[in-house]
Amino acid sequence: MFSIPGKQAVTITKKAANQIRKLMKLGDKKGLRVGVKKGGCAGMEYTMDYVDDIDPNDEVISQDGATVMIAPMAQMFLFGTQIDYEVSLLEAGFKFNNPNVSEACGCGESIKFEGM
Repeated sequence: MFSIPGKQAVTITKKAANQIRKLMKLGDKKGLRVGVKKGGCAGMEYTMDYVDDIDPNDEVISQDGATVMIAPMAQMFLFGTQIDYEVSLLEAGFKFNNPNVSEACGCGESIKFEGM
């Protein structure tokens, strides 16, 4: 993992941790696995799956009772990211505040990283 001693690769806000914890309990899951894949109009998309098992190659972040696993291929793209959960009048969902993103599409679903 791309890490700095004493610093988590990804941070989770209290709102995001509360939502992850609720969904973990509802589905009796071990945690939320976050990754990236090719796709979307900007080139890459985030992936999120609630999983039953923790892959030994995942980077595991436990915070406020929530468990997030970072898929191995996504670790370098997500380092320094804050995961938040936002609720508005029209939608609710997880938001990634990722300092590694160089561009994002208008819909907010697709991202591009520097040098890609």
